[in-house]
Amino acid sequence: MSPAPELKATLTLPQTAFPMKANLPHNEPLRLARWTEMRLYDELRKAGKGRPVYLLHDGPPYANGPIHLGHALNKGLKDFVVKSKTMAGFDAPYVPGFDCHGLPIEIKVDEQLGRKKLEMPAPAVLEACRAYAQKYIDLQSSQFQRIGCFGRWDAPYRTMARDYEARTLEALYGFLEKGFVYRGLKPVYWCIHDRTALAEAEVEYDQHTSTAIHVRYALTSAPEGFAPALAGREVYTIIWTTTPWTIPASMAVAFHPDFEYVALAASGDPNTANSATDPVYIVAAELAPATVAACKLGATTELARFKGSALDHTTFKHPFLERSILGVLANYVTADTGTGAVHTAPSHGADDFYTGERYGLDQTCRVDDAGRLHVDESAWPLASPPPFEGKKVWAANPIILAMLEESRALLSASDLEHSYPHCWRCHNPVIFRATEQWFISLDTEIETAQGKRNFRQHTIDEIDKVVWDPAWGKERITNMIATRPDWCISRQRIWGVPIAVFLCEGCHKPIIDHDLNRKVIDLFEREGAEAWHTTDVSALLPAGAQCAHCGSTAFRKETDILDVWFDSGTSWFAVAESDSALKDAYKSFQNNEGAKVLYLEGGDQHRGWFHSSLLTSVALRGRAPYSHVATAGWTLDEQGRAMSKSLGNGVDPVDIAERLGGEIVRLWVASVDFREDMAASENLMQRCAELYRKLRNTFRFLLGNLNGFDPARDRVPEAELLPLDRYMLARTRELAENILGFYETFEFHRVYHAVNEFAIVDLSAFYLDVLKDRMYTFAPTNPARRSAQTVLWQIVEALVRLVAPILSFTADEVWEYLPRVEGREASVHLALFPKPEEIFSENPTKLLEEWKQLFAIRDEALRVLEEARKAKRIGKGLEAEVEIVAAGEQLALLRKHAAGLKEILNVSAVKVAEGPAFTVETLPASGHKCARCWNFMPEVADYGAWKNVCTRCHSALKEMAIATPEAAS
Repeated sequence: MSPAPELKATLTLPQTAFPMKANLPHNEPLRLARWTEMRLYDELRKAGKGRPVYLLHDGPPYANGPIHLGHALNKGLKDFVVKSKTMAGFDAPYVPGFDCHGLPIEIKVDEQLGRKKLEMPAPAVLEACRAYAQKYIDLQSSQFQRIGCFGRWDAPYRTMARDYEARTLEALYGFLEKGFVYRGLKPVYWCIHDRTALAEAEVEYDQHTSTAIHVRYALTSAPEGFAPALAGREVYTIIWTTTPWTIPASMAVAFHPDFEYVALAASGDPNTANSATDPVYIVAAELAPATVAACKLGATTELARFKGSALDHTTFKHPFLERSILGVLANYVTADTGTGAVHTAPSHGADDFYTGERYGLDQTCRVDDAGRLHVDESAWPLASPPPFEGKKVWAANPIILAMLEESRALLSASDLEHSYPHCWRCHNPVIFRATEQWFISLDTEIETAQGKRNFRQHTIDEIDKVVWDPAWGKERITNMIATRPDWCISRQRIWGVPIAVFLCEGCHKPIIDHDLNRKVIDLFEREGAEAWHTTDVSALLPAGAQCAHCGSTAFRKETDILDVWFDSGTSWFAVAESDSALKDAYKSFQNNEGAKVLYLEGGDQHRGWFHSSLLTSVALRGRAPYSHVATAGWTLDEQGRAMSKSLGNGVDPVDIAERLGGEIVRLWVASVDFREDMAASENLMQRCAELYRKLRNTFRFLLGNLNGFDPARDRVPEAELLPLDRYMLARTRELAENILGFYETFEFHRVYHAVNEFAIVDLSAFYLDVLKDRMYTFAPTNPARRSAQTVLWQIVEALVRLVAPILSFTADEVWEYLPRVEGREASVHLALFPKPEEIFSENPTKLLEEWKQLFAIRDEALRVLEEARKAKRIGKGLEAEVEIVAAGEQLALLRKHAAGLKEILNVSAVKVAEGPAFTVETLPASGHKCARCWNFMPEVADYGAWKNVCTRCHSALKEMAIATPEAAS
């Protein structure tokens, strides 16, 4: 006779085909292919019809390279929003976008084409730029999809698309026709490397070493006019500047009208007394000591004191040019640094420029677009050019210092490291340069429902109507709008949307004609921006067109292009308001009919996309383009440093996806509070991978214990569940309520922590552990086991949906292994979040509070058991029994749950007794150890050939119809 089968073979152990190893790098692409095959995004759109609309409008990343961690964070957060809103019952379409125009791409194409570009027609250059941008659109699209981001990837919006370019131009014409736009000479940030104007949003600040100099200007007007004591003296003022190259452009010296100024006679030697022949220097009284020390003026004597207003319209001599320098008054002069006398070059500073306007100073800029200096020939006395002629500004600095020294005007020179504006594209220092540019005036009067309003103020009013997350974003963008200058929208490049305006050759004013504008828009829709370069003026203008201002019939096309921030800032118009898949929803938002519109980007976009979108929408539609704005921080390494190639501290999301899985990138995004700066590293990614393994194993254990469970047949009604199982259902409802709230407020890191805690603490460390006895040893159809299975099923049904926006690949995989349910959606992403009341029908508060008290008792019992274990009085928990003495409500609670205490404490027996004080005592378990369930029971007996089987297991074996085995012969 063959030997009897092993007793452990009768246990009902977890069984599932759900694999333990995820092998994400291999399996995720297979799931992406499945989603593509089933056209999942299209199915989501069909499912969303008729639901309330929630629109996340994508801020377009720049299409000039592969994605980095910041991109992954951005798109991951957006994907969490879109998926969570979809599963919350909204129709949440997502059309990704790509920013295509601008300098970085044009520069790369320049490098590729080399000198050949000079011989190429404009359309050929534009085509090369388009091809370059499209290459990275395709790459980034595939990389974003690789990390599980849903969207209309087969038809994203592109700022270089013909329809988009036409809409951008239409928006520009809207500004022109409403009177916002003007062309004028103004100082603007200028990049001499890229040879173009820059907007405020295109400037970043970094440390820069400048040469700081003190220079004296000789007074040429009579000093006794403001200080009789100075009659007959040699008088100077001293200016301080960190831009020596602007000295040739110096036209005035500015004084603060309310500051006190002193006239100091200086000996030049601290040990020499002053005399009547000593030079006299005029500086602000507050800054005099520092100036005397910096310029080594020696012993000084104050000869006079007067207000700055007394110096208005005084005159001084330029240090080396034949030019009279005017004394002017300005409130922007400060007493923080310098001398209180500010060298004023109207063509190289905003304050200087407006002061020049007030005093009628020459505002001609003699620095060309490459940053080369040219002399004012009327002020240069020699036939040969000055040594700085044709030199770039930085190269001119030492030359100008030498000229100042030669003219005995230089009093000091030193290096100064300070924060200085740089071009955010090429990262080179920029300059201020007065040039003819196109501007949008922030002080235009506009028509509103409340009557005429100032554009700037109406924009600020609209900011108040937006929900800003974090809240400090509101103050930040408000301050930026309140203090910003007019918006310079012109750039001197080719790769962009042309400022398609005709200028009169006589008076240089633009033609503003709605019908003509419509004709050009239609041309752009048919042929793209290239048409502006290929279509002759005569083919566009009506026959006999005349300038409305001067009557001229000669016109030329403007060659500047639009600021790329105007491009992307009109995406609400070109996409949200125009795309067939979005326009109805967006119109609902604009009409205040309940639809919400979210913009979610990094903190730098308060001066970028948030900013330009706000200005264009308020100007053209009278309202903000969004209802909600969320702002993300920066990705840093674990030491808080910015990621850079030179430091080698970057984390490549594409590499992480290939090695660990896109799910790990997503889990990292969920793990951080995106409102703060976030740390990322290989170490942190590995931690996320370890947590992922734990979560996956939790899902696998849940699925394994559902083997053979048919919800339609085996589900136990809620009222008939065992108390422990009812508690876990209540706890699951509480988890769902919390997570749904976290998704609503975009607190994805709290979803991450809540799921982590539930899986590890509530499930793995407690419920799944204490259930093992019931799940493994009870008969599969036993009501107590079915009670547990019912709850395990409801937990996994809820949990898989709750994590789906974050763990998109794994949740969809788990979905395929769930017990069959009639009408189940083809993908978890087509399902909705669970409703808390469908998980557990009662308000869980009272039940959870009751179990909170039970857990306090359990914690004390576990402490006592651990002490007994350390003292070697017991081994495993089943080798012990526990006696609990209690009184009052605590005793009543224990008696109410007496039947389940053994399971909760995972021991062989629990006795409850009444007594005056709460105590817990543990003893070695009495009775006999069952060979099957390992519990110590009062009675054990043979079950055929199986020895020492407890009566409970006897019953289970009979219920399972397992015959008594015969002993081996």
